[in-house]
Amino acid sequence: MKLVECVPNFSEGRDADKVQKIVDAIKSVNGVKILDMEMDANHNRSVVTFTCSPDVAVEAAFLGIQRASELIDMNSHSGEHPRFGASDVIPFIPVTDVSLKECIDLAVKLGEKVGKELGIPVFLYGEAARVDWRKSLENIRSKTFQFEQIKESISQEKYIPDFGPSKVGSAGVSIIGARDFLIAFNVNLRTDDMETGKKIAKALRAKDGGFTFVKALAFFLDDKKCVQISMNLTNFRKTPIHRAYELVKMEAASYGVDVMESELIGLIPMDAMADAMKFYMRMHGFSTEQVFEKKVWK
Repeated sequence: MKLVECVPNFSEGRDADKVQKIVDAIKSVNGVKILDMEMDANHNRSVVTFTCSPDVAVEAAFLGIQRASELIDMNSHSGEHPRFGASDVIPFIPVTDVSLKECIDLAVKLGEKVGKELGIPVFLYGEAARVDWRKSLENIRSKTFQFEQIKESISQEKYIPDFGPSKVGSAGVSIIGARDFLIAFNVNLRTDDMETGKKIAKALRAKDGGFTFVKALAFFLDDKKCVQISMNLTNFRKTPIHRAYELVKMEAASYGVDVMESELIGLIPMDAMADAMKFYMRMHGFSTEQVFEKKVWK
């Protein structure tokens, strides 16, 4: 059976009712299974993970984007996480008997439909990118180039969208693409010093000399009054999760800072968890129960 995963990120992490309405729109499509839904009030962002047949993936994602455009006004949105639109990032990931090329085709179909029917500008990214510099998400939007900046820049030649108008409305801009599995992993530190956090994130990320398959940013979490190192691990086989975590610990210790806690956003491949389990069992003599928990979603 063909199976594709879609992980849309929506710019709403404080109003559970709005997020549920978006999720309900997605799962209204026959054959869609919601695997996970995460909300973060500090980032004001939610991440939904669903799987389905490629035949219905575009329809399900489109309905979620459409509902989000009705419920989320980017002109009044604020949060720690960089964002372009109500439906900010929508990647397709191959799971079973589906190629990356098929996911690229899904991204293109969805982008065209969103641009034409909803009037939302769309940038293609990842393996679906039509322009080389748009392959990396952080090249498109960042902490210093978000919704407010793209509103002013979208009419420039560099920022002409792949689909939709060169005009930004209340739903903002959507970034749609195709990629392999990605692990979203956060580590919270016992400090409120953002300068220390920025230095730690810089030591981690590939473009500043860190691990090749790590993207990292530092955020301040207002509710916990602490700094968070937020990471995307783009190849867990070459940069496993425990290696990234241990580097955060080591870099933090060099500034006299301890790790408070860590968290995963969304789902994680079983192999990645198994690798972490083996590492900590070898290093610390942990039991399986201490380092490995399998969560089954119905």
